[in-house]
Amino acid sequence: MAVDHGSPARRPLVPPVLRAPVEGRTWREFGYLMLSLPVGVVFFSYALTMFFAGVGLLITFLGVPLLAVGLAGCRGLGHVERARARALLGMDIRDPEPVRGGKPGLMGWVGGVLKSGVSWRHLVYALVHFPWAAFAFTVALAFWATAWSLFLYPLWQWVFPRYLDQPGISFTGDAGTGRGFALDTPFEIGVTCAVGLVLVLATPWLVRGLTSVDRLLVAGLLGPSRMAARVTELESDRGVVVDTAAADLRRIERDLHDGAQARLVALAMDLGLAKEKLTEDPRAAARMVDEAHGEVKTALQELRDLARGIHPAVLTDRGLDAALSAVASRCTVPVRVEVDLPARPAAAIEGIAYFTVSELLQNVSKHSAARTASVDVWRSRDRLMLQVADDGRGGADASGGSGLAGLAERLDAVDGVLAVDSPVGGPTTVTAELPWRG
Repeated sequence: MAVDHGSPARRPLVPPVLRAPVEGRTWREFGYLMLSLPVGVVFFSYALTMFFAGVGLLITFLGVPLLAVGLAGCRGLGHVERARARALLGMDIRDPEPVRGGKPGLMGWVGGVLKSGVSWRHLVYALVHFPWAAFAFTVALAFWATAWSLFLYPLWQWVFPRYLDQPGISFTGDAGTGRGFALDTPFEIGVTCAVGLVLVLATPWLVRGLTSVDRLLVAGLLGPSRMAARVTELESDRGVVVDTAAADLRRIERDLHDGAQARLVALAMDLGLAKEKLTEDPRAAARMVDEAHGEVKTALQELRDLARGIHPAVLTDRGLDAALSAVASRCTVPVRVEVDLPARPAAAIEGIAYFTVSELLQNVSKHSAARTASVDVWRSRDRLMLQVADDGRGGADASGGSGLAGLAERLDAVDGVLAVDSPVGGPTTVTAELPWRG
């Protein structure tokens, strides 16, 4: 596997529980909860007013367009909410699909808004989010203010009045003396600060839990629909497949041009020269024919290798077990192959599995400096599992522009997954997961 040596990640000196109260993430999330209430009030008031106004006027011509305008306004406020979630919660959420009217003109737009599930999900968000925002605002503010007030109590306890040595005033039950309203003994101050510290350390995790509900609401109601997300994913996968196919065609063309085609051109020239010398110098002609015969064998071998790279016949005829055993026999490292499949997967998936193992074994040969390697293939429910392991120096990295990154993109195009476990120093284990049926 390709090696990317780097310094090991350093563990932070301060534990997360102690860092959380002063981290920027905590303050951003707290700010999000504080803004949620006023934003929620505006969103809720607008949505409720426009919805009931539109429904109430449905008996007239104005009801339908008014309801559409209300839903469109909810979509606009949803844009503000998504921007707020990106800025303060760090959410990577895309805008939903736009309104698609069936007919041109105003009525086409009205019909598109009313038939859009995205518009109604924004309305539901406005109605559901407001009570949650009020609850989260109250809980977060109460805990936040109480925690920091108790923790910083020694800095502001002087604001409480004290009445000392004044007869007739008693706040503690002792006649003739009064301590006022402050907790002023060292023990009382210490206990107060300790309780405040516990709350200060716990409040960030409470805030994080509250914002997790907001994350679910924003992602589930304000993001793109599952179908639209799936269409976008399929379009992206189609682009990867097209690019991969184009790269494979360029590779085949390059291999033909630089390999077999060049040898065949040289062979034709040699045979032409041999034909001219056949009558003048038969021995030289025979020698040239013999050399041409060797070139033919080399060209045929290159064509066989190229055909094997496109789709090996052994894979079609005998399946993954025999095909992977053939690949393993050409590896420079001894490879153990174990294939345990109850049946053959789909032909397309079988081909992808073959080329995945082939590329991984090529990486083992070129980069791993391993002594042994293994290939295991099995079925887990409706998934085809592949695992290639070696005892080399490790450090393989699937990020960036490495071959493993390209392999991961190919697998992702068919809903597959590539997982790389390769610590520096080894060993390396690469696991691929593919659908059983394409």
